[in-house]
Amino acid sequence: MDRETIRLIVGIIGNVISLYLYLSPTPTFINIVKHKSVQAFKPDPYLATLLNCAMWLFYGLPIVHPHSLLVVTVNSVGVVIAFTFCNIFFKYSTWICRKKMIIVFILEVIFIAGMVAFTLIVEHTNDARSMVVGLLCVIVNIIMYTAPLTVMKTVIKTKSVRYMPICLSFGNLLNGSIWVVYAALEFDPFIMIPNVIGAISGIIQIALYVKYKKTTNWEDDEPPNELEMPPAPSNA
Repeated sequence: MDRETIRLIVGIIGNVISLYLYLSPTPTFINIVKHKSVQAFKPDPYLATLLNCAMWLFYGLPIVHPHSLLVVTVNSVGVVIAFTFCNIFFKYSTWICRKKMIIVFILEVIFIAGMVAFTLIVEHTNDARSMVVGLLCVIVNIIMYTAPLTVMKTVIKTKSVRYMPICLSFGNLLNGSIWVVYAALEFDPFIMIPNVIGAISGIIQIALYVKYKKTTNWEDDEPPNELEMPPAPSNA
């Protein structure tokens, strides 16, 4: 097979894995709807995922970075899923939480609109547009990885991996690895850099799970609060 065919296959696999990660919070939202309350959960991961997917969606458009159809497809789905989760969260939140979500959402819209306007008006070549949008995407991805770092710190402190699901950690590793391969086949540092970080993060999470699995109290009924693992960012 030629390189383009291999890259297409790898990208399709990446889409499937990313879809799994996008849908991983579904049990949380089933619980929210069942109890008609967001309980101790926070909207931050879902608002962050919405912003992240919107940025990568713009990055993959032909007017910015041609030949990136699979980047567009995976992040289009990501936007729809994240927006749906945000709507459910908004519906069952308190007014204080709703105000916070509205403010964050407005700021995200302003940021995306500003990025799009600047890119299309100021930059006139695909290379220049890819550079601007790609750098912003990498920065946002790196910021998003601070959430798993916080969870990992808590795991070490409590010696408990109850709220760091191994399936999600393994999914992070697979997702990062497959998109690194995708980026390497047609060298794209903006896709590669955050996914290398994502793959390393997944490896560390799995190592922590193996180390602290035996010391975890699986019967503890304490609500997850900040121990809830956020959905992995889309780094495609």
